[in-house]
Amino acid sequence: MGQSLSQIYLHVVFSTKHREPFFMDPAFRGKAHAYLAGTCRNLESPSLIVGGVADHVHILCRFSKNLALAVFVRELKRESSKWVKSEVPGLSSFYWQQGYGAFSISPSHVNALKQCIANQEEHHRRESFQDEFRRLLKKYGIEYDERYVWD
Repeated sequence: MGQSLSQIYLHVVFSTKHREPFFMDPAFRGKAHAYLAGTCRNLESPSLIVGGVADHVHILCRFSKNLALAVFVRELKRESSKWVKSEVPGLSSFYWQQGYGAFSISPSHVNALKQCIANQEEHHRRESFQDEFRRLLKKYGIEYDERYVWD
């Protein structure tokens, strides 16, 4: 085969450092999500949706065949951190958490996940970020140590 072809749907989740609610303002949060979507596009991983609440983000994208996952997430965090700090000078203390969760998504589940991401505010009235993340780890059979998940 002469071409390298792929279709990998990726769900990436990460929070602000110590889950600080830096994105309380819905307008600023929307701008941050748009910036993350643009960064995904620049990394050849176009987003289908970016959403979240004041302390974390969810990104659903078509993952590039040319990138390692760790490089993709590092660049998302690096570029968006620079943007946040330049956009609001008072947020010089802004950082993303060190870790992240990344989960492959079946094409048949993409629309349901898009709905879930679009409805994050409603969703988090019933479930905390920590419980949501634990549920994702359990669903995907990922072993973890609570001492190292939250920073």
